Amino acid sequence: MSANPAAAAAQADPTTFYLQDEHHPENGTLLGFWIYLMSDCLIFAVLFACYGVLGRSYAAGPTGADLFDLSLVAVNTAMLLFSSITYGFAMLAMAKDRKAQTLVWLGVTGLFGLAFLGIELYEFAHLIHEGATPQRSAFLSSFFALVGTHGLHVTFGVIWLVTLMVQVAQRGLVIENRRRLMCLSMFWHFLDVIWIGVFTFVYLMGVLR
Repeated sequence: MSANPAAAAAQADPTTFYLQDEHHPENGTLLGFWIYLMSDCLIFAVLFACYGVLGRSYAAGPTGADLFDLSLVAVNTAMLLFSSITYGFAMLAMAKDRKAQTLVWLGVTGLFGLAFLGIELYEFAHLIHEGATPQRSAFLSSFFALVGTHGLHVTFGVIWLVTLMVQVAQRGLVIENRRRLMCLSMFWHFLDVIWIGVFTFVYLMGVLR
């Protein structure tokens, strides 16, 4: 006799051609998301490589030392790093099954993310106002491509965060929402690591040049 009741029922009834029981592999979503993050690493690796090759092609235009405001970028970096800390608090609250506290920390994380995006948009608007547009030089093209791609990732991360907040508010900390919050946690911390590379390789080294 079959140990699986659903399989036995399928054999007994010839019209049944699929199993209705749960067959989602344990940690399958997290593994798939790790694979996605590795593919995202390749995208940023290409963008970093392009900036490394083109970062000194100024075409007689402004350089990073002429354009970058390190104090503003430092504040922006702090916003993103603080958001990573508050997301960690949200995960700790989730582990303790505290729904309200989890939502509060997720909301604070979203505010830090929006602050980061606001400062970055201000920086872009200021550069464009000064005539430092992407078509001005290869340096600026690679700069806007790299920093802009990271900014788009943060934008999608904030949208994802708000969506999960709505789902947690409606359904609570069920296993599906916990899995989704874990995936977003990996994505958010991944963006922090990428930004540290951007801050060091683009801004700090750009000013030193």
